[in-house]
Amino acid sequence: MSAPQIVWLRRDLRLADQPALHAAAQAGPVIPVFVLDDHRAGDHAYGGASRVWLHHSLDSLSRSLASRHSQIVLRRGDAPQILAAIAAQTGARCVHAIRHYEPWWKEAEDELRDALGEDAALRLYDGNYLLPPGAVTTGSGDPYKIYTPFSKSMLERMPPRDTLGEPDIISAPDEWPEGDAPADWDLLPTDPDWAGGIRDFWQVGESAAHERLTQWSDWVAEYDEARNLPSNDGSSRLSPHLHWGEISPAQVWHALKGRRGQGWQTFAKELIWRDYAQNVIDQFPDYGRTGYREGYGEVWRNPNRGHLIEDDLRAWQQGRTGYPIVDAGMRQLWQTGWMHNRVRMIAASFLVKHLLIDWRHGEQWYWDCLVDADYGNNGVNWQWISGTGVDSNMFVRIMAPLTQSAKFAAADYIREFVPELAHLSDADIHDPPEGKRGKYPSRIIEHKAARERALNAYRDSRGE
Repeated sequence: MSAPQIVWLRRDLRLADQPALHAAAQAGPVIPVFVLDDHRAGDHAYGGASRVWLHHSLDSLSRSLASRHSQIVLRRGDAPQILAAIAAQTGARCVHAIRHYEPWWKEAEDELRDALGEDAALRLYDGNYLLPPGAVTTGSGDPYKIYTPFSKSMLERMPPRDTLGEPDIISAPDEWPEGDAPADWDLLPTDPDWAGGIRDFWQVGESAAHERLTQWSDWVAEYDEARNLPSNDGSSRLSPHLHWGEISPAQVWHALKGRRGQGWQTFAKELIWRDYAQNVIDQFPDYGRTGYREGYGEVWRNPNRGHLIEDDLRAWQQGRTGYPIVDAGMRQLWQTGWMHNRVRMIAASFLVKHLLIDWRHGEQWYWDCLVDADYGNNGVNWQWISGTGVDSNMFVRIMAPLTQSAKFAAADYIREFVPELAHLSDADIHDPPEGKRGKYPSRIIEHKAARERALNAYRDSRGE
């Protein structure tokens, strides 16, 4: 029998269109391995909501592999050392993996090559994005920094590669290495169990991803307008499935590419935005932690410097700002592990501009609470809204949450997630009069005052 082939799984938890698994299955018996390497990512180790999703996604993939007489070997610790040890134990001559672009995974890939030495090879494949970062460049051969020309160039290269089916055969090794039981990792909360909303809101796994794509494909034509309406949510809700690699963007593109209309064109550009975010972190590995543009340090009110600022941060996190659209979004995030995209922008803008709190505090909260928390997307989106990014909105453009709420007809969305306001009419619910708020909190700062404070802080930081 051929030597075993290790497949190192990370955010690529699927059987179909999985190039690393496909290559390994053609070469010999397959040993899929997932290593929970919490230490490596530091402050970007899996957040609470991500751990819930990961548990269920691994369970789903395990059941799919079991139906093919295979399994996943689960280990916890330093990924390169564990993979090298499994290779030595089993006589595996190759570790197959899909490339990842988070800085800690790129570092791990380099370490694994060294740990394997001459005994085995590491083979990396592209498969989590439409095109690998660096594939689309400017006329001078440099990677793009700005989204619009990047997107235009990407569209000229579409459609993406053809997709792969599931391997015809996934052979098992003569002996399986020992692995952990999923319960050993304590990925699910128990005391208290706060994940009930996530379980109710989501179906997890490769089959669920394709079911969601099939259901939503009938609505993609309406996407351009419906994506902005939280009460009549036209979002695809594919983001966690794409993030965890339960479905590939190439599969999504090929399933939808024949659709006509602005809806598909808009959604295609959002798939391209995922690629753009990976291009950014490939160029700037600390982008999720460090602002691209300097000079914002004096703008922010640091929550660590005073309890009143810390209270503001906590009110935002808990959905108690007194702005219904912001609070509805933050409560949806806590309950479901996800937030409507339009509301994500409104809530993020509120933190950095109304409350003048450093975007990194918001990035970390989203990181912990989102089931689709993605280092590239999260960092790029937060730096876009804060004005600190390589390609970003201007800081002086300050979203008006009350206006946004009415403009995008968020009344029913607010009723769902801020039930203490459910009795209010559409006319009142976006900006509840003080006499009709009941126990709902007053605004922690008025919009006009917040806007003036933000603009003054920005001017002062530049000596104007």
